Amino acid sequence: MREARSNAHTGASAMTESALLAGGGGFIGLHLANELLRRGWKVNIVDDFSRGRMDSDLRETIERGAILIEHDLRHPLDVGLVERPDLVVHLAAVLGVRNVSRSPEAVLRNNLLTLQNVLDWSLRIGAGAFVFSSTSEVADGAVALGLASVPVSEDVPFVCPDLALPRASYAMSKAQGEMLVRAVGDRHRLPVAIVRFFNVYGPRMGSAHVVPELIGRALSGSDSLEVYGTEPTRAFCFIDDAVRGLLAVASLADQRAPVVNVGNDLEELEIGALARKILDLVGSRADMIPHPAPAGSPQRRCPDLTRLRALTGYEPEVALEQGLERTIEHHAGALD
Repeated sequence: MREARSNAHTGASAMTESALLAGGGGFIGLHLANELLRRGWKVNIVDDFSRGRMDSDLRETIERGAILIEHDLRHPLDVGLVERPDLVVHLAAVLGVRNVSRSPEAVLRNNLLTLQNVLDWSLRIGAGAFVFSSTSEVADGAVALGLASVPVSEDVPFVCPDLALPRASYAMSKAQGEMLVRAVGDRHRLPVAIVRFFNVYGPRMGSAHVVPELIGRALSGSDSLEVYGTEPTRAFCFIDDAVRGLLAVASLADQRAPVVNVGNDLEELEIGALARKILDLVGSRADMIPHPAPAGSPQRRCPDLTRLRALTGYEPEVALEQGLERTIEHHAGALD
Protein backbone atom coordinates (compact mmCIF):
# COMPACT_ATOMS: atom_id res chain seq x y z
CA MET A 1 0.00 0.00 0.00
CA ARG A 2 1.41 3.33 -0.99
CA GLU A 3 1.64 6.19 1.46
CA ALA A 4 -0.69 9.05 0.56
CA ARG A 5 1.25 11.87 -1.07
CA SER A 6 0.54 15.61 -1.04
CA ASN A 7 1.62 18.56 -3.15
CA ALA A 8 4.14 20.62 -1.16
CA HIS A 9 3.26 23.85 -3.01
CA THR A 10 -0.53 23.77 -3.04
CA GLY A 11 -1.31 21.46 -0.15
CA ALA A 12 -3.68 19.57 -2.45
CA SER A 13 -3.59 15.79 -2.63
CA ALA A 14 -1.46 14.58 -5.54
CA MET A 15 -3.54 11.42 -5.64
CA THR A 16 -6.51 10.36 -3.57
CA GLU A 17 -6.24 6.82 -2.32
CA SER A 18 -9.34 4.80 -1.60
CA ALA A 19 -10.29 2.09 0.85
CA LEU A 20 -13.14 -0.37 1.24
CA LEU A 21 -13.87 -1.37 4.83
CA ALA A 22 -15.87 -4.59 5.07
CA GLY A 23 -17.73 -4.36 8.34
CA GLY A 24 -16.74 -0.72 8.54
CA GLY A 25 -19.83 0.32 10.49
CA GLY A 26 -18.57 -1.44 13.60
CA PHE A 27 -16.28 -0.36 16.41
CA ILE A 28 -12.82 -0.60 14.85
CA GLY A 29 -14.16 0.06 11.35
CA LEU A 30 -15.67 3.44 12.12
CA HIS A 31 -12.57 4.70 13.94
CA LEU A 32 -10.48 3.46 11.00
CA ALA A 33 -12.80 5.24 8.55
CA ASN A 34 -12.43 8.51 10.44
CA GLU A 35 -8.64 8.25 10.50
CA LEU A 36 -8.48 7.52 6.77
CA LEU A 37 -10.76 10.49 6.07
CA ARG A 38 -8.48 12.63 8.20
CA ARG A 39 -5.56 11.50 6.02
CA GLY A 40 -7.42 12.48 2.85
CA TRP A 41 -8.59 9.06 1.68
CA LYS A 42 -11.82 8.16 -0.07
CA VAL A 43 -13.61 5.69 2.23
CA ASN A 44 -16.28 3.12 1.37
CA ILE A 45 -18.01 1.40 4.29
CA VAL A 46 -19.77 -1.89 3.57
CA ASP A 47 -22.02 -3.17 6.36
CA ASP A 48 -25.43 -4.79 6.83
CA PHE A 49 -25.85 -3.65 10.47
CA SER A 50 -26.46 -7.21 11.67
CA ARG A 51 -24.23 -6.21 14.61
CA GLY A 52 -23.49 -2.53 14.15
CA ARG A 53 -25.94 0.35 14.18
CA MET A 54 -26.73 3.56 12.38
CA ASP A 55 -26.04 6.13 15.08
CA SER A 56 -24.90 9.74 15.33
CA ASP A 57 -21.23 8.69 15.12
CA LEU A 58 -21.75 6.87 11.83
CA ARG A 59 -23.91 9.67 10.43
CA GLU A 60 -21.15 12.14 11.27
CA THR A 61 -18.61 9.97 9.44
CA ILE A 62 -20.87 9.90 6.39
CA GLU A 63 -21.26 13.67 6.55
CA ARG A 64 -17.46 13.92 6.49
CA GLY A 65 -17.43 12.08 3.18
CA ALA A 66 -17.52 8.34 3.81
CA ILE A 67 -19.76 6.36 1.45
CA LEU A 68 -22.05 3.81 3.10
CA ILE A 69 -23.02 0.69 1.16
CA GLU A 70 -25.52 -1.57 2.89
CA HIS A 71 -24.79 -5.14 1.88
CA ASP A 72 -24.95 -8.56 3.54
CA LEU A 73 -21.41 -9.87 3.10
CA ARG A 74 -22.64 -13.44 3.27
CA HIS A 75 -23.60 -12.81 -0.36
CA PRO A 76 -21.06 -12.07 -3.13
CA LEU A 77 -20.19 -8.45 -3.88
CA ASP A 78 -20.91 -6.99 -7.31
CA VAL A 79 -17.80 -6.14 -9.32
CA GLY A 80 -19.18 -2.67 -9.95
CA LEU A 81 -19.78 -1.97 -6.27
CA VAL A 82 -17.02 0.66 -6.15
CA GLU A 83 -13.99 1.58 -8.21
CA ARG A 84 -10.85 -0.43 -7.58
CA PRO A 85 -9.70 0.38 -4.02
CA ASP A 86 -6.07 0.75 -3.03
CA LEU A 87 -6.84 -1.00 0.25
CA VAL A 88 -9.44 -3.49 1.43
CA VAL A 89 -9.73 -4.10 5.18
CA HIS A 90 -11.85 -7.05 6.28
CA LEU A 91 -13.28 -6.42 9.75
CA ALA A 92 -16.68 -8.12 9.51
CA ALA A 93 -17.14 -10.96 12.00
CA VAL A 94 -19.46 -12.45 14.56
CA LEU A 95 -17.71 -11.99 17.90
CA GLY A 96 -18.33 -11.43 21.60
CA VAL A 97 -18.48 -14.18 24.21
CA ARG A 98 -22.30 -14.20 24.35
CA ASN A 99 -22.74 -14.38 20.56
CA VAL A 100 -20.03 -16.99 20.16
CA SER A 101 -21.35 -19.16 23.00
CA ARG A 102 -24.91 -18.97 21.68
CA SER A 103 -24.25 -19.72 17.99
CA PRO A 104 -20.81 -21.27 17.33
CA GLU A 105 -22.03 -22.68 14.03
CA ALA A 106 -22.94 -19.16 12.83
CA VAL A 107 -19.51 -17.91 13.85
CA LEU A 108 -17.71 -20.53 11.77
CA ARG A 109 -20.03 -20.24 8.78
CA ASN A 110 -20.45 -16.47 8.64
CA ASN A 111 -16.90 -15.44 9.48
CA LEU A 112 -15.42 -17.64 6.77
CA LEU A 113 -18.14 -16.99 4.19
CA THR A 114 -17.91 -13.21 4.48
CA LEU A 115 -14.12 -13.36 4.26
CA GLN A 116 -14.25 -15.58 1.16
CA ASN A 117 -16.69 -13.22 -0.55
CA VAL A 118 -14.61 -10.13 0.15
CA LEU A 119 -11.41 -11.89 -0.92
CA ASP A 120 -13.02 -13.08 -4.17
CA TRP A 121 -14.23 -9.56 -4.90
CA SER A 122 -10.80 -8.08 -4.13
CA LEU A 123 -9.19 -10.47 -6.62
CA ARG A 124 -11.76 -9.80 -9.35
CA ILE A 125 -11.47 -6.03 -9.05
CA GLY A 126 -7.69 -6.01 -8.59
CA ALA A 127 -7.50 -4.40 -5.15
CA GLY A 128 -4.18 -2.85 -4.25
CA ALA A 129 -3.80 -4.60 -0.89
CA PHE A 130 -5.84 -6.70 1.53
CA VAL A 131 -5.70 -6.57 5.34
CA PHE A 132 -7.41 -9.17 7.51
CA SER A 133 -8.41 -8.38 11.09
CA SER A 134 -7.57 -11.39 13.25
CA THR A 135 -7.45 -11.90 16.99
CA SER A 136 -5.22 -12.71 19.94
CA GLU A 137 -7.49 -15.69 20.60
CA VAL A 138 -5.62 -17.57 17.86
CA ALA A 139 -2.71 -17.84 20.32
CA ASP A 140 -4.68 -18.48 23.51
CA GLY A 141 -4.71 -22.27 23.16
CA ALA A 142 -0.92 -22.54 22.90
CA VAL A 143 -0.53 -20.36 25.99
CA ALA A 144 -3.08 -22.38 27.95
CA LEU A 145 -1.23 -25.64 27.23
CA GLY A 146 2.18 -24.19 28.06
CA LEU A 147 3.37 -24.26 24.43
CA ALA A 148 3.94 -20.49 24.33
CA SER A 149 5.05 -17.87 26.81
CA VAL A 150 3.52 -14.47 27.56
CA PRO A 151 4.00 -11.88 26.10
CA VAL A 152 2.96 -14.02 23.15
CA SER A 153 4.56 -13.74 19.71
CA GLU A 154 3.01 -14.26 16.28
CA ASP A 155 4.87 -17.55 15.69
CA VAL A 156 3.20 -19.71 18.34
CA PRO A 157 1.41 -22.86 17.10
CA PHE A 158 -2.34 -22.80 16.74
CA VAL A 159 -3.91 -25.15 19.27
CA CYS A 160 -7.56 -25.70 20.11
CA PRO A 161 -7.66 -27.29 23.57
CA ASP A 162 -11.35 -28.24 23.42
CA LEU A 163 -13.36 -28.41 20.21
CA ALA A 164 -16.52 -28.95 22.26
CA LEU A 165 -16.22 -25.49 23.82
CA PRO A 166 -18.49 -23.12 21.83
CA ARG A 167 -16.22 -20.08 22.22
CA ALA A 168 -13.45 -22.00 20.41
CA SER A 169 -15.38 -21.34 17.21
CA TYR A 170 -14.19 -17.74 17.06
CA ALA A 171 -10.49 -18.62 17.30
CA MET A 172 -11.03 -21.42 14.77
CA SER A 173 -12.70 -19.06 12.30
CA LYS A 174 -9.88 -16.53 12.60
CA ALA A 175 -7.11 -19.15 12.32
CA GLN A 176 -8.75 -20.54 9.18
CA GLY A 177 -9.16 -16.99 7.94
CA GLU A 178 -5.46 -16.28 8.38
CA MET A 179 -4.60 -19.42 6.43
CA LEU A 180 -7.03 -18.52 3.65
CA VAL A 181 -5.70 -14.96 3.33
CA ARG A 182 -2.08 -16.08 3.18
CA ALA A 183 -2.83 -18.84 0.65
CA VAL A 184 -4.81 -16.51 -1.62
CA GLY A 185 -2.16 -13.81 -1.33
CA ASP A 186 0.63 -16.20 -2.29
CA ARG A 187 -1.22 -17.86 -5.15
CA HIS A 188 -2.67 -14.73 -6.72
CA ARG A 189 0.09 -12.29 -5.78
CA LEU A 190 -2.33 -10.15 -3.84
CA PRO A 191 -0.44 -8.04 -1.26
CA VAL A 192 -1.85 -9.12 2.10
CA ALA A 193 -1.26 -8.40 5.78
CA ILE A 194 -2.83 -9.92 8.88
CA VAL A 195 -3.31 -7.98 12.12
CA ARG A 196 -3.86 -9.83 15.39
CA PHE A 197 -5.57 -7.38 17.73
CA PHE A 198 -5.10 -7.71 21.49
CA ASN A 199 -7.99 -6.43 23.63
CA VAL A 200 -8.84 -3.21 21.84
CA TYR A 201 -11.25 -0.87 23.64
CA GLY A 202 -12.58 2.66 23.34
CA PRO A 203 -15.63 4.84 22.58
CA ARG A 204 -18.51 3.21 20.71
CA MET A 205 -17.40 -0.34 21.51
CA GLY A 206 -20.29 -2.78 21.79
CA SER A 207 -21.43 -3.57 25.30
CA ALA A 208 -20.60 -7.30 25.12
CA HIS A 209 -16.93 -6.79 26.02
CA VAL A 210 -15.24 -6.49 29.37
CA VAL A 211 -14.37 -2.76 29.40
CA PRO A 212 -17.78 -1.40 28.28
CA GLU A 213 -19.56 -3.99 30.42
CA LEU A 214 -17.71 -2.83 33.52
CA ILE A 215 -18.20 0.83 32.63
CA GLY A 216 -21.93 0.31 32.08
CA ARG A 217 -22.33 -1.41 35.44
CA ALA A 218 -20.22 1.23 37.21
CA LEU A 219 -22.30 4.04 35.70
CA SER A 220 -25.58 2.38 36.64
CA GLY A 221 -25.40 3.75 40.16
CA SER A 222 -25.67 0.31 41.74
CA ASP A 223 -24.02 -0.24 45.12
CA SER A 224 -22.33 -3.39 43.83
CA LEU A 225 -20.25 -4.31 40.77
CA GLU A 226 -20.23 -7.94 39.67
CA VAL A 227 -16.98 -8.98 38.02
CA TYR A 228 -16.61 -12.31 36.25
CA GLY A 229 -13.00 -13.41 36.66
CA THR A 230 -10.99 -10.94 38.75
CA GLU A 231 -7.60 -12.67 38.57
CA PRO A 232 -6.97 -13.14 34.80
CA THR A 233 -4.75 -10.41 33.36
CA ARG A 234 -5.07 -8.43 30.15
CA ALA A 235 -3.14 -5.70 28.35
CA PHE A 236 -5.67 -3.28 26.84
CA CYS A 237 -5.07 -1.22 23.71
CA PHE A 238 -6.94 2.04 23.07
CA ILE A 239 -8.65 2.25 19.70
CA ASP A 240 -6.53 5.16 18.42
CA ASP A 241 -3.36 3.12 18.91
CA ALA A 242 -4.97 0.06 17.32
CA VAL A 243 -5.91 2.03 14.19
CA ARG A 244 -2.39 3.48 13.92
CA GLY A 245 -0.97 -0.02 14.23
CA LEU A 246 -3.29 -1.44 11.59
CA LEU A 247 -2.43 1.27 9.07
CA ALA A 248 1.28 0.85 9.77
CA VAL A 249 0.98 -2.88 9.04
CA ALA A 250 -1.18 -2.19 5.97
CA SER A 251 1.62 -0.09 4.49
CA LEU A 252 3.79 -3.25 4.47
CA ALA A 253 1.30 -5.44 2.60
CA ASP A 254 3.17 -5.23 -0.70
CA GLN A 255 6.25 -6.56 1.12
CA ARG A 256 4.38 -9.75 2.03
CA ALA A 257 4.13 -8.71 5.66
CA PRO A 258 3.68 -11.64 8.03
CA VAL A 259 1.09 -11.83 10.77
CA VAL A 260 1.67 -8.90 13.13
CA ASN A 261 0.41 -8.36 16.68
CA VAL A 262 -1.17 -4.98 17.42
CA GLY A 263 -1.86 -3.96 20.99
CA ASN A 264 -0.34 -2.33 24.06
CA ASP A 265 2.24 -4.29 26.04
CA LEU A 266 3.07 -1.51 28.51
CA GLU A 267 0.24 -2.03 31.03
CA GLU A 268 -0.91 -5.52 31.94
CA LEU A 269 -3.29 -5.79 34.89
CA GLU A 270 -5.79 -8.10 36.54
CA ILE A 271 -9.45 -7.70 35.61
CA GLY A 272 -10.20 -6.97 39.25
CA ALA A 273 -7.72 -4.08 39.19
CA LEU A 274 -9.33 -2.83 35.97
CA ALA A 275 -12.75 -2.88 37.63
CA ARG A 276 -11.42 -0.96 40.63
CA LYS A 277 -9.81 1.61 38.34
CA ILE A 278 -13.10 2.12 36.48
CA LEU A 279 -15.00 2.53 39.76
CA ASP A 280 -12.49 5.14 40.89
CA LEU A 281 -12.72 7.04 37.60
CA VAL A 282 -16.52 7.24 37.71
CA GLY A 283 -16.45 8.14 41.41
CA SER A 284 -18.34 5.04 42.53
CA ARG A 285 -18.07 3.43 45.96
CA ALA A 286 -19.73 0.21 44.83
CA ASP A 287 -18.54 -3.06 46.33
CA MET A 288 -16.90 -5.44 43.87
CA ILE A 289 -18.49 -8.91 43.84
CA PRO A 290 -16.20 -11.50 42.21
CA HIS A 291 -17.52 -14.44 40.19
CA PRO A 292 -15.68 -17.25 38.34
CA ALA A 293 -14.34 -16.36 34.90
CA PRO A 294 -16.36 -17.56 31.87
CA ALA A 295 -15.47 -21.07 30.67
CA GLY A 296 -12.44 -21.06 28.39
CA SER A 297 -11.30 -17.58 29.40
CA PRO A 298 -7.47 -17.39 29.24
CA GLN A 299 -5.59 -16.66 32.43
CA ARG A 300 -3.26 -14.14 30.82
CA ARG A 301 -3.12 -12.21 27.53
CA CYS A 302 -0.43 -9.74 26.49
CA PRO A 303 1.17 -9.25 23.05
CA ASP A 304 4.82 -9.40 22.10
CA LEU A 305 5.17 -6.30 19.90
CA THR A 306 8.78 -6.92 18.84
CA ARG A 307 7.81 -7.52 15.21
CA LEU A 308 5.50 -4.49 15.02
CA ARG A 309 8.15 -2.21 16.49
CA ALA A 310 10.87 -3.54 14.18
CA LEU A 311 8.75 -3.19 11.04
CA THR A 312 7.04 0.13 11.74
CA GLY A 313 8.52 1.87 14.77
CA TYR A 314 5.09 1.71 16.45
CA GLU A 315 4.74 2.54 20.13
CA PRO A 316 1.49 2.67 22.13
CA GLU A 317 0.68 6.30 22.96
CA VAL A 318 -2.55 6.27 24.99
CA ALA A 319 -2.13 5.22 28.63
CA LEU A 320 -4.84 3.02 30.12
CA GLU A 321 -6.20 5.65 32.50
CA GLN A 322 -6.42 8.24 29.71
CA GLY A 323 -8.16 5.78 27.40
CA LEU A 324 -10.60 4.73 30.11
CA GLU A 325 -11.46 8.36 30.85
CA ARG A 326 -12.29 8.96 27.18
CA THR A 327 -14.31 5.75 26.98
CA ILE A 328 -16.24 6.51 30.17
CA GLU A 329 -17.01 10.00 28.89
CA HIS A 330 -18.46 8.55 25.69
CA HIS A 331 -20.56 5.96 27.51
CA ALA A 332 -21.84 8.53 29.99
CA GLY A 333 -22.88 10.75 27.09
CA ALA A 334 -24.64 7.84 25.42
CA LEU A 335 -26.57 7.11 28.61
CA ASP A 336 -27.60 10.78 28.85
